[in-house]
Amino acid sequence: MAHFAEIDDNNVVLRVIVVDNDNIRDVEGNESEAKGIVFCNELLGGKWVQTSYNAKFRKNYAGIGDTYDKVRDAFIQPKPFPSWILNEETCRWQAPVSRPVDTENPYIWNEEEGEWVIYTPSS
Repeated sequence: MAHFAEIDDNNVVLRVIVVDNDNIRDVEGNESEAKGIVFCNELLGGKWVQTSYNAKFRKNYAGIGDTYDKVRDAFIQPKPFPSWILNEETCRWQAPVSRPVDTENPYIWNEEEGEWVIYTPSS
């Protein structure tokens, strides 16, 4: 199965669909993104980009709300916090401070303090 993401004019992912491999094979039997895009356009209209469920290409599997970055040829999730930095190799957001290595406590990011804090559920 192949996966294709529909993107809007700002390259934001609107939806992701599964396409049978038989619908994306060229005349020689090879899988073709171009053929898959034509199939998606004929079936649903819109603008489509192939995505990889196993992230074998385009860095990350596309999700609704993600952005397709043409320059990086990657799907990137929305930035979770203003201080976080994009890792250019993985195209994933990273906190400016490493998360503590602690298997006993769950941590969450505190943007105001710029640090990881132990998560304590409120009563």
